[in-house]
Amino acid sequence: MSAVVDVERVSKTFGSGELAVQALKPCSFSVRAGELVALLGPSGSGKSTLLLSISLILEPTAGRIVVNGQEIYNNGWTGVDERAFRRRNIGFIFQQHNLIPFLTALENVALAMQLNGTPRREAARRAKELLGYLEIAHRADSLPANLSGGEQQRVAIGRALANEPPLILADEPTAALDTERGSKVMSLLRQIARERRSAVITVTHDHRMIEGFDTVYQLDDGRLTRVDSTVALSAH
Repeated sequence: MSAVVDVERVSKTFGSGELAVQALKPCSFSVRAGELVALLGPSGSGKSTLLLSISLILEPTAGRIVVNGQEIYNNGWTGVDERAFRRRNIGFIFQQHNLIPFLTALENVALAMQLNGTPRREAARRAKELLGYLEIAHRADSLPANLSGGEQQRVAIGRALANEPPLILADEPTAALDTERGSKVMSLLRQIARERRSAVITVTHDHRMIEGFDTVYQLDDGRLTRVDSTVALSAH
């Protein structure tokens, strides 16, 4: 099975000369459709830098990235309209939800489709279906301020799934949640990988959240290594 994302010797350096800091050393890995991958590591280890580099929200310093069969970055060359490419191919789930406060749950999800060219009525219909899939359809007309943290995160996941992207990137999606709600969000990401055949990469510093993941990588001082998930779980 071909990979949804190929990362080849991708690195990121901030600054230059004597002030240069290599936040991400050359790293390589691939993720297939339906595969659930965890990036573990302490704060400042390079996890978010790697995730942002894969999505081109942050441009790498060097390396090559292929997403859904299309080369999007090669050693300083970017061959796509980054925003348009992300809308079609990458669903991003942030730690702080980043929902638009004056839009309802349904409108937040539908807007992602409308920005990608889906007519308003069709976007609303599909948003309702997605909220049902995420077991939050009963909150469709609620504003973010009236939702719990777990409910807000489910809406954010719905927004990430809106355009049926082959790749889902989640940056510390459980950090603002208690353990129970965090576990439910991780279970939902596992469900999405299995049922919707998305490749899912999740950044977390919490080893308790990686049960059931297919592949686990550890980042330390910007260096990526693959680890045995059972060892990572038993170590904490």
